[in-house]
Amino acid sequence: MTDISALAQSGSASSPGLANSQTSLADNFEMFLTLLTEQMKNQDPLNPLDSTQFVNQLVDFSSVEQQIAQNQNLESLLLLQSAAAQANSVSYIGRVATAETPDAVLSEGQAEWDYTLPGDAQNVTLLVKDGERIVARANGEATTGTHTFTWDGTSESGSKLDDGVYTLEVIAEDADGEAVQATIQAAARVTGVDMSGNEVMVQMGPISVPLSSVLSVREANTTQPQPDPEETTS
Repeated sequence: MTDISALAQSGSASSPGLANSQTSLADNFEMFLTLLTEQMKNQDPLNPLDSTQFVNQLVDFSSVEQQIAQNQNLESLLLLQSAAAQANSVSYIGRVATAETPDAVLSEGQAEWDYTLPGDAQNVTLLVKDGERIVARANGEATTGTHTFTWDGTSESGSKLDDGVYTLEVIAEDADGEAVQATIQAAARVTGVDMSGNEVMVQMGPISVPLSSVLSVREANTTQPQPDPEETTS
């Protein structure tokens, strides 16, 4: 099991900017105290320096110090939140995740996407691509909301294509010819989680998506087929 505290400790060091601010503040405060001491030692007894100015400067230093401390606390909270998200993502393995991605896997003659239109469209064209090459096209549902598109792996020429990753592009226009931007989702079983980069990546078979694009996670259907009663012997 992933240890959240270990993940947090791996990124617990302050950012360079925050560390530099703390060092600079300490150096400036020591210099300020040195100057203050020298001024007080060499001030004119008949015309002493205004102590209010020194008090105000001390208050300013204290305020800056508190702001740096608040930033440090916020940074620690963000690190803990990130560590918790990483640990939680590990629990996705073996489950079915729905993510905002145009990629889906064609397997056993079927690939499926959901696409959502924010408003009614006049025309919707669905393009299935293998890389940059269009391999199939279809007319899509044009009403507002989420629609499911299932592709059987048949190309425009009528041939059956190999299993693999294919990309869906939705081209939608309203009655005025303006583009309607659709969002595309696909679901697949989570096979792994990659935490090596700046952002956690969720592996959905051959498809890799950022953790932030995962919309939902559900238990995989593990229901086993029931035996035929006629085949059951007493």
